[in-house]
Parts: sequence; structure tokens; C-alpha cells
Amino acid sequence: MAAAAASASMSATAVLIPRVPAAVRTTRCSALPPLPPRVSTSSFSSSVKLTPESRRFPFLQTKATEDTSVDTGELFDDLKEKWDKVENKTTVLLYGGGAIVAVWLSSILVSAINSVPLLPKIMELVGLGYSGWFVYRYLLFKSSRKELATDIEALKKKIAGTE
Repeated sequence: MAAAAASASMSATAVLIPRVPAAVRTTRCSALPPLPPRVSTSSFSSSVKLTPESRRFPFLQTKATEDTSVDTGELFDDLKEKWDKVENKTTVLLYGGGAIVAVWLSSILVSAINSVPLLPKIMELVGLGYSGWFVYRYLLFKSSRKELATDIEALKKKIAGTE
């Protein structure tokens, strides 16, 4: 008798649930724009299709060329030839290993700084301030742009060893 009463109450609750019309169920509750329709693979062709974005920016259209393959044998031969020309191989390996370790350590340092609650925002403000100063100091006026260009050229000569 209790089972009959329980099933009767369940059926009563099932009857009391209102049905939602299909039009109400498909309404969007999001402020996001709808996704574009999917392109089926059967309609895909090798020619460039004009989408609304590409119609606005026709100069951004690109097409792949047919000859995009890379000859790996030629690449390895070129690298081997350049490696054979290097005189101090141990120095090159030490500098390369040091660069990899430096990148790894800087990654650890940046992730540690990023985990401190207010420090990332402060660092963003410092970077924004420095960028503003750099623009004011070197890019805003014509004479300072010329000064920056001469400083860069002097640095290039110093690095290349021609100075």
C-alpha cells in the first residue's frame, strides 16, 4: 500500500511539472554573439572563400604556394657544415646550456612573482610607466628618435666588433 501511495505521489508530481514550449527553451540567456555556421568538409575547396571579415580586409588574404616542402637532408647538411666551421665547440655548448638554464630560472622567477597577490599588478604598472617614459624620451620628438637610431647603430657596431 505504501508503494502504491509513493508511485501515485510520483506520478502526481510528474503531472504537475509544466512543459516548456520549444520557443522558450531556445532563447539565449547570454550576451555572447552566436557562432557562425559550421563549414562542412565536403564543401571545402582549395580556393580562398570570402568571409565577411575578408571582404572588409581584402589585403589580408593569403594563399599557400605549392612548393612549401623543406628538404630535411639539405637542412641537416647545412647545419653540420656550420657546426664543423665552429672552432670552440665547448664554448658554444656552454653558452647554449647557460642560456637554456637562464630561461628556465627566469620562468621559475616569473611564476613565483605571479603567485604573489598584488605583485603582478604592480609589475604591470611599472612596465606601463617605463613604456610611457620610453615613448616620451625616445619616440615622441624627432631629435630624440635620431638619438635613439644613433645609439642603436653604435650598439650594433659594438656587438659586431667593428667599432
